[in-house]
Amino acid sequence: MIDLRSDTVSRPSDDMRAAMAAAPVGDDVWGDDPTVNELEAYAADLLGFEAAMYVPSGTQSNLCALMAHCERGDEYIVGHHAHTYMYEGGGAAVLGSIQPQPVPTDDDGMLDLVAAEAAVKPDDSHFARTRLLCLENTIDGKVLTAPQQKAARALADKHGLALHLDGARLWNAAVAQGLAPDEVAAPFDSVSVCLSKGLGAPVGSVLCGSATLVGKARRWRKLLGGGMRQAGIIAAGGLYALRHNIDRLADDHANARRLADGLAEIDGLSVNACNTNMVFSSLDHDDPTLSRRLAARGVLADWRYGRSRMVLHLDVSEAAVDAALEAIASELAV
Repeated sequence: MIDLRSDTVSRPSDDMRAAMAAAPVGDDVWGDDPTVNELEAYAADLLGFEAAMYVPSGTQSNLCALMAHCERGDEYIVGHHAHTYMYEGGGAAVLGSIQPQPVPTDDDGMLDLVAAEAAVKPDDSHFARTRLLCLENTIDGKVLTAPQQKAARALADKHGLALHLDGARLWNAAVAQGLAPDEVAAPFDSVSVCLSKGLGAPVGSVLCGSATLVGKARRWRKLLGGGMRQAGIIAAGGLYALRHNIDRLADDHANARRLADGLAEIDGLSVNACNTNMVFSSLDHDDPTLSRRLAARGVLADWRYGRSRMVLHLDVSEAAVDAALEAIASELAV
């Protein structure tokens, strides 16, 4: 199957599996797993932070960060299309008693900083206490620029806010801009990065920040059920991914452009955007059975209401892109 539903569907390579099988392990809740410790140290150094914490998922990583930055009755300002606001089950509010304050997200993926500044609350008991500004990079595959992130840093500093980045696909942003990962992470007080989106690890994210912040987040990880025992087996996959699979993301970006160019030539279909490793397209009419028909041809792509987001990753080659294009063209020609 050619799976274009997300970059989370990739599978560990033989070399990654070998690294996982050979990983030395201990009890990570006790801090005794050498592979987890190595992963955390490597990720912290790679992103320019003092400390890091390995967690099972990006949702938990972001939630631990929000709960470490904020207390009950605090709020965080976030774009209205951001993952932490839209797609993480309302965890900040449900589990952290932290109020999200959404503001508009601009077409380029950046939240509206004018609206964000207007949303900062005065020191008044009528209001939640504004404590944190949260960005996402990439968002829908769109890369936030260094000036945009620096502007967010300046706003946060002006109002005494912390600045968190949901950097699940920070690696794509770094590769797309020709920057080192620590350059993308530099403006932030904390950064969450994913190891299973694009990098090919089977599971896990890492939260980076100061030793004090990560210490607080580690306590929340335990409370949230994220304390793992011999986690080195899966951490080894993440460590392999960081060492071997970042630069190759450029191949996914090139394949996304190849897919977008091919889709643009198919009658009845238009390409709305091609951002890093994501291609957004739409039909000129709804075709509710298209996903099922493509699956029968060996292509998994999620089409809803005539629209699709197709995502490139390390398990999709140039040849697979061409095969997917042939299948889509054939089905739409029927």
